[in-house]
Amino acid sequence: MCGIVGYIGFREAYPILVKGLHRLEYRGYDSAGVALIDDSNKLSVLKTKGRVQDLEEYARDKNTTGTIGIAHTRWATHGEPSNANAHPHYSQTESLALIHNGIIENYSVLKAQLVAEGYTFQSSTDTEVLVQLIEYIKKLNNCDLFTAVQLALNQVVGAYAIAVIEKGNPNNIIAARKSSPLVIGLGEGEFFLGSDASPIIEYTNKVIYLDDEEIAIISRDKEPKVVTISNIQKTPEIKELEMNLSELERGGYPHFMLKEIFEQPQTLLNCMSGRINVEGTNVTLSGIIDHKDKFVNARRILIIACGTSWHAGLIGEYLFEEFCRIPVEVEYASEFRYRNPVINPDDIVIAISQSGETADSLAAIELARKAGAFVYGVCNVVGSSIPRNTDSGSYTHCGHEIGVASTKAFTAQVTVLTMMALAIAKEKKSIDEVTYVKLIKELQHIPSKIEQILKLNDEIKKLSLIFTYAQNFIYLGRGYNYPIALEGALKLKEISYIHAEGYPAAEMKHGPIALIDNEMPIVIIGTNTAIYEKVVSNIQEIKARNGRVIAVINEGDETIKALADHYIEVPHTEECLDPLLSCIPMQLLAYHIAVNKNRDVDMPRNLAKSVTVE
Repeated sequence: MCGIVGYIGFREAYPILVKGLHRLEYRGYDSAGVALIDDSNKLSVLKTKGRVQDLEEYARDKNTTGTIGIAHTRWATHGEPSNANAHPHYSQTESLALIHNGIIENYSVLKAQLVAEGYTFQSSTDTEVLVQLIEYIKKLNNCDLFTAVQLALNQVVGAYAIAVIEKGNPNNIIAARKSSPLVIGLGEGEFFLGSDASPIIEYTNKVIYLDDEEIAIISRDKEPKVVTISNIQKTPEIKELEMNLSELERGGYPHFMLKEIFEQPQTLLNCMSGRINVEGTNVTLSGIIDHKDKFVNARRILIIACGTSWHAGLIGEYLFEEFCRIPVEVEYASEFRYRNPVINPDDIVIAISQSGETADSLAAIELARKAGAFVYGVCNVVGSSIPRNTDSGSYTHCGHEIGVASTKAFTAQVTVLTMMALAIAKEKKSIDEVTYVKLIKELQHIPSKIEQILKLNDEIKKLSLIFTYAQNFIYLGRGYNYPIALEGALKLKEISYIHAEGYPAAEMKHGPIALIDNEMPIVIIGTNTAIYEKVVSNIQEIKARNGRVIAVINEGDETIKALADHYIEVPHTEECLDPLLSCIPMQLLAYHIAVNKNRDVDMPRNLAKSVTVE
C-alpha cells in the first residue's frame, strides 16, 4: 500500500527520492518522509503528515545533502496519519532509520518485550517496533546491520518490504521483502530501490525483483548481494523493464484517470497484439496452449480476485460457462482464503490482479496450490508476485496504471478473459467455427468502437453537471452487463464519495425499488441483449415511481430513448463483448461527477492503488 524509494550512488539522493515519491504517491498519500546520510555521516530524518509536496515544503530550509537515502509515502495501517506515525522511523538511539510497507502482525508482543528492555516509542506504528527490534538485536549480539536485520526478520510474523540505513555507514542500504513488492534498479555506479519500477525507469531498465524472505545488501561499489533470512545465498536474476517513461506523465490530461480512460483503444490493441492472427481467425495464448489438457479436462474454474478485478471475473464467469461449458465460481480472494473452500486437483484457479501484488489474492493462490489445483494468473505487472507464484498465466499489457480507480486495467482483464474463453472453447470443441471467427473479428473492432464512445466525452461531462449533488445512485444491468452495473457503482463511490449500488435489474423489485423517487438517479445499461424487453419493463417500473433514468443504449434505440430522462448511445456489438463498451460511459460519468465535486480523482481518500496488506 505504501511507496518505498531508495538511492545510493554518486548523485545527490534527495531530488531522486522526492521525484520517486511523487511517482509512487498513488500507493499511499497521507504522509511522507526521507532519511539521508550526509557527507559527515550524520543520519537525519525529515517527515510530515500530508502529501509529498508538503514534505518538500517542510524540507525546504533543512539539510538534504547526501548521496544515500531512503524515502516513503504512506497509506495508514497502524496509527492515524500524523507526523509521528510517518516514515522513516528512527531507532531509539537514532542510529538507524527504517521504512516499511506491510503489516507486522505480532508487533504488540515484540513491543511488550522491547518495553521491558527499556525501549520507549514515539509512534503508534508497527514499523517503529521493527526498527527498535533491529537495534536491540544489533546491540545484544554485537553484530553488523545485515545480521541484525536477518535475525529480527526471523522473529517477525506478517508482511513487509523494508529498507534500513545506519548512521556512520554511508555505503550500504539493507532491503528485504515478504508478501510486499520490492525492486532494485542497477545503474552505472549507482543503485535504486522502489516498491515498483516507476521511480527507477528514468535511470535504468535493469532490475532485480526480490522474492519472499530475501534480504539484499545494496553497497555503493558492488553488485547487490541477496541472501534469505535463513542465510541461503541466492543468485539474483537481472531483468529488463518494459515500462515506458511516458506512461508516468499525464501527457496534457488534467488527471491520470482521464488519460487512462482515453488510452483504452490502444491498450486493448496492445493486449490483443500477437495473440490474434492477422486474418482475425484464431486466438493463441501460450499459457493455454502449453497446458491445454488442464483446461480441456477441468472439472471447474474458480476465479479469485478483489474489487474491480472481481467484476472482471464475473464477466469471465459468463464467458467460460457460455462458450467453454465449464462451471465457474467467482470468489472474493479475501473470503476464499478463510472459509476452508473445497478445491480439487482437476480444478483451475484463475487469479486476477492489476498489480500482481494483491495480498489476499496471493494468499488464495498459495491455498489453491497446496490443494493441488492448477493456478493461472491474469495481471498487468511483469515480474510481480502473482506471475512468479502461478503455474501459468497471461499479462494484460495495458501499461502502467496510476489512477487509483482502475479503468484500462479492467478492460484489459476482460479482453484477456474473452480471449481465454475463446481459446479454451476451441480446444474443447464447444464452440462452432463460425461463431468463433465472428467473435474474434468483432473483438478486433472493439478499440475503434471505444474511440467512438470517447467522442461523447463532452456530452457526458454536461450530463454529469445534472447529477453532481445527488446523494445516492442505483446502477442496473442484466446478463453480461450486471457486472458493469457493479463496476459503474464502484467507480462512482471510489472517486466522488457518492453512495452507489449495483444490482441485477431483475432484483430491483426485491427491495431496491423502495428507494426510488424523483431524487434517485438510476443508471440502466439497456443495450440490445436477449432480454432487452425485460430491461424496458424495468425502466417503465422506475418511471412509474418518478425515478430519474440515465440509460446506456445502442445507437438507434428509439424505445428506451423515449422512456429515459437522459441517454448515452454506444455502438452495437456482440452481447458477450458489450461490457467492453458499456463500461466506458460509466468511467466517464464517474470521472466528471468527481471533478465537479472537486475531488482528488487520481488519489481518492482512504484508498491506495496496490493493496499489499489484508
